[in-house]
Amino acid sequence: MRNLICLLAVVLFPFVSIAGGNPEFVLFPADYKSEFTHYHTQNRANNKQVAEFYANNKAIESYKNGQLMDGSIVVMEVYKPELDSDGQPVQGENGLFVKSSLAAVAVMEKKQNWDTAFPAEDRTGNWGYAIYTASGEIKENNLECAACHMPLKNSDYMFSYEHLSK
Repeated sequence: MRNLICLLAVVLFPFVSIAGGNPEFVLFPADYKSEFTHYHTQNRANNKQVAEFYANNKAIESYKNGQLMDGSIVVMEVYKPELDSDGQPVQGENGLFVKSSLAAVAVMEKKQNWDTAFPAEDRTGNWGYAIYTASGEIKENNLECAACHMPLKNSDYMFSYEHLSK
C-alpha cells in the first residue's frame, strides 16, 4: 500500500521538483539512540528492509497534544534483512524481518522557519529530510523523500504517525 502511495505521489505530483534529503539543513542527531524514544519497528513497504523508529521528546509530547510542533525530530534506522537461500527476507516469529546490517539512518525534522536557502520543494509541509550512513556520515541523498511523503498530509506527512502514542 505504501509503495502505491509513493508511486501515486510521483505520478500525480509531477509539478513538484522531486528531491531527496538535504543534510546541510537536517542534521544527524548523534545522540538519538540514548536521548530519543524508540516507538516502533516495522517491515518497510518495499518488503526488502526493516525499520526502527525513534522520536525526540518534542515529537512524543506534542503528539499527545494533537499536533507535532516545530523541533520534532524522527529518526528511522533502515536495516537490510537476513536472506534465505532464495534471496527472500527471513521473517522472525513476530512477522518482522530478521535484521542483518544497518544500511542507513533517515532523519525528518519539523521546522517552520527553515533557512531560505533550503528549497521548499525539498520539504513536505514543514518537514525536512536527510539520509546518513550507519556511522552518521552523509549518504547519497537522491531519494524522493518529499514526493513519497506528500500524500500523507493527514498524518503530518509521516508513515509512522499513529505509532507515536507509545
